[in-house]
Amino acid sequence: MAQVGAAGRPAKPKRADARRNYERLLTEAAAAFAEKGPQASLDDIAKRAGVGSGTLYRHFPTREALMEAVYVDSFEALAERAKALSAELPPGAALFAWLEELGDQTVRVKALKTLLGAVVAENGAPIVIKCGQCLKTAAAELLAAAQEAGEMRADLTHLELLRLNHAVVEAAQLAGGDPRGVTRYRRLMLEGLRTSA
Repeated sequence: MAQVGAAGRPAKPKRADARRNYERLLTEAAAAFAEKGPQASLDDIAKRAGVGSGTLYRHFPTREALMEAVYVDSFEALAERAKALSAELPPGAALFAWLEELGDQTVRVKALKTLLGAVVAENGAPIVIKCGQCLKTAAAELLAAAQEAGEMRADLTHLELLRLNHAVVEAAQLAGGDPRGVTRYRRLMLEGLRTSA
């Protein structure tokens, strides 16, 4: 069984050859997920990395574990971005700007949408939920500040907000994925969540 490190991600192996295999798998998985989405063939990823399927499964026992390892840095960067925006902008503007960046990245990176869906689902994969905890914390802090400033309705929870933002991405993709559609849908959603609504 693979060792698990911080944030629930598989721990990097200690031996030099195992580390090289691990890094090659992550590189090829990132390329495959970007090209084919979350259902990219794990056997093909192993072949592209020059290792057997057994090696892949030793490092990443499930598809979710591999996806989490590929995208954990993206999750953490989005969480850090929330802190930066909250320092630069008023609470409501910081929340809206962060949701826009989160949504834009979700549109650009196909597999990220699957991971984010698992993060906000009641029955998401446990390893993905651990990985996404930093995003949920960022959303909760931004929302609490906006609610305290009287800019967002008080009965809204951070999970509801993340789920609605995820739904905006889904709706925009149903309409062809035009970035202008994402912006319009998100604006409509956010205007409905303001305290003046």
